[in-house]
Amino acid sequence: QVQLVESGGGLVQAGGSLRLSCAASGRTFSAYHMAWFRQPLGKEREFVADIAWRGGSANYAEFVKGRFTISRDNAGNTLYLQMNSLQPEDTAVYFCAASLNLRGSYYNTRTYDYWGQGTQVTVSS
Repeated sequence: QVQLVESGGGLVQAGGSLRLSCAASGRTFSAYHMAWFRQPLGKEREFVADIAWRGGSANYAEFVKGRFTISRDNAGNTLYLQMNSLQPEDTAVYFCAASLNLRGSYYNTRTYDYWGQGTQVTVSS
């Protein structure tokens, strides 16, 4: 099992940057496929980015390409999401998620077995 705790959210002006972190417990973090999702108020949870267990392969939602970067530090059991050029439409609760076997599409919430509690990101115009 793995437990996930997100941090780094907050209030930022449009055009600003934030770096989210997701700290994972357990000694097998490096075996998990990791992802970030977000959920705007009143909307469904949506895929943002994912990264393979080795860290070499990543996918991004179209609406964050060129602005967000996902990365991981397996030695430090931490997943990151660097968010630049933030816009008001990026306002949401951001969640990290983990999947051991990735038995499903990387962009589907049902693929992931473990979730953090989320961290709020608010972008003002």
